[in-house]
Amino acid sequence: MENTPKRLGKPTLDKDLDKLTRVEAATLFVSRGLITPGIGFIFLALAMIVAGAYVIDQPGAAIVIAGSALAAYMAMNIGANDVANNVSPAVGSGALTMAAALVIAAIFETLGAMLAGGDVVSTISEGIVAPSSMPAATLVWAMLAALLAAAVWINAATWLGAPISTTHAIVGAVMGAGIAAAGPTSVDWKLMSGIAMSWVLSPLLGGLVAAGALYFIKEAIIYRDDKIEAARRWVPVLIAIMSGSFAAYLVISPLDHVLNLGLGACLLVGLVIGGLSYVIGVPVIARQSVGLENRNQSLRKLFRVPLIFSAALLSFAHGANDVANAVGPLAAIVHAARTMETGFDNVVPQWIMLIGALGISLGLLLYGPKLIDLVGKEITKLNPMRAYCVALSAAVTVLLASAFGMPVSSTHIAVGSVFGVGFLREWYTQNSPRRLEYIRRRGGIADPEAIADRNPDEIRRRRLVRRSHFMTIVAAWIITVPVTAMAAAILFAILHALFG
Repeated sequence: MENTPKRLGKPTLDKDLDKLTRVEAATLFVSRGLITPGIGFIFLALAMIVAGAYVIDQPGAAIVIAGSALAAYMAMNIGANDVANNVSPAVGSGALTMAAALVIAAIFETLGAMLAGGDVVSTISEGIVAPSSMPAATLVWAMLAALLAAAVWINAATWLGAPISTTHAIVGAVMGAGIAAAGPTSVDWKLMSGIAMSWVLSPLLGGLVAAGALYFIKEAIIYRDDKIEAARRWVPVLIAIMSGSFAAYLVISPLDHVLNLGLGACLLVGLVIGGLSYVIGVPVIARQSVGLENRNQSLRKLFRVPLIFSAALLSFAHGANDVANAVGPLAAIVHAARTMETGFDNVVPQWIMLIGALGISLGLLLYGPKLIDLVGKEITKLNPMRAYCVALSAAVTVLLASAFGMPVSSTHIAVGSVFGVGFLREWYTQNSPRRLEYIRRRGGIADPEAIADRNPDEIRRRRLVRRSHFMTIVAAWIITVPVTAMAAAILFAILHALFG
């Protein structure tokens, strides 16, 4: 018995258990990739159920339910692509974690859409193409085609990693479907020319304002011998400018139908809020700066709280304005299906707004992190000061545009601001007399900027804007309206031939 050889290998039961374990692990790995689209499909089904509960006994119920599913799909794509611009600077600079940014954005997007989003829906549903230029049934198919074309293109852009203007996507789609349905005369070409102008002006204005803000921070705070004292003097001023700009913009645009103030009163509100912010900010910044070392790392702490507020306010404004991109066509479909008349109800049903608001938030939570990382971290390196310049630029630029009645894209402003910060860093590093003199006085000791000067590869890694992202994003901006217009025209022709 002692010489009996030991059995080699595992018993059959152990082998079978190992196989089952590997199968379970493989199944879990595969299923993870199906969770997010599964949640998305569940939301589409719920949107159809909600719509059915309200319109099942009304004419055109099937069309409205189908349109609700497309609006929900469009809203999720807006959340995945567009909302990233609001929180990307805060995440990229480290002021917010990804999880905190997603929660803040989802809450404030929903609040903005539900509390202040109804008034802007009419621009999408009847402002681009005159509803009276086509029969009600034709309008329904045109809006369905526009929703599907815009949503698919935004989905593709998100997959490609290109933040685009979802407003331009739906505007192009509605225009293309309208031309296919009723000819070029049905389009409001004056409005379209203004939107086209915004393609160029939005990123340029955003980039210039952000670059100017960063230049001021570098000259007035960063490259000063006593950085902390300079920060005590100027950071409250910067906070006042941003808060005042946000306040004025919110009462001019998203909240205008609630407060109904004139332009002068709105600007006065901004001045008052800005003044209060300065009065509050002076002692707060003084208290925060106590004990801070005289170095750039210390300055970053003073900009984190304003960045968090800016992410929340940008999300609120975005929810109020861009929910129309998803539910505007649906509102027109509901009106046309119920009354067999073209046009638009001044009061948008709350269930329609709910689909848009929840869809945007869900799309952000499920698919937003990809573009948040791209805009916040991959275009150029952001810290809280640079990210603050992006947020400040968004507030100031949209305020100026709203005051002058100029249509702009919040996406183009935000992304243009990030590029503006990056290009300003490139120029300032090599050309600023103040910076060079500051480094000479300090002997270049422990200064990362000076270290990078001696290493061209380090300059490229630390400062330069990634040109590949620049070209991809600009190309996506240029082709958004033509692509969605052609796609919507083709889809309308197919739908009208099959069901019209």
